[in-house]
Amino acid sequence: MKAQKGQTITKKELVHRIAEGMGQSKVVVKEIVQRFLDSITDELGKGNRLEFREFGVFEVKERAPRRAQNPRTLEKVDVPAKRVVKFKVGRMMRAKVGGEPLPELPPETDEAEV
Repeated sequence: MKAQKGQTITKKELVHRIAEGMGQSKVVVKEIVQRFLDSITDELGKGNRLEFREFGVFEVKERAPRRAQNPRTLEKVDVPAKRVVKFKVGRMMRAKVGGEPLPELPPETDEAEV
C-alpha cells in the first residue's frame, strides 16, 4: 500500500507496516518505535544534535526575542526567545522526496581503519 500525495500516515499505520514486513508482533514494534521517538525527544530536550546519515539531522536552535504585531488589533507584542527544533534533510530523503535518482554513496569506512 503506497502513500498517495497528501495522505496522512499515522504511527499506528507505520507500526502495522513494519510489523508485517518483519514478521513481528505490532506490540513489540510499537514499543520499539515509541522508545525511538522518546529517545529523540529526550536528546533534543537536552540540547543534543541527532544525525541519521542519509536521512537528516535534528537540532535545537535558539530563536531570538522579537517584536511582532497582532494582525487583528495591530497591537505590538513582545515574543520571548525560545528553543525550536530544526530538521535538515539528508541526501537520500532529498532524492526520494524530490523524485531524483539516488546519489552515489561512497563505501562506508570504519573509523578504526582510517
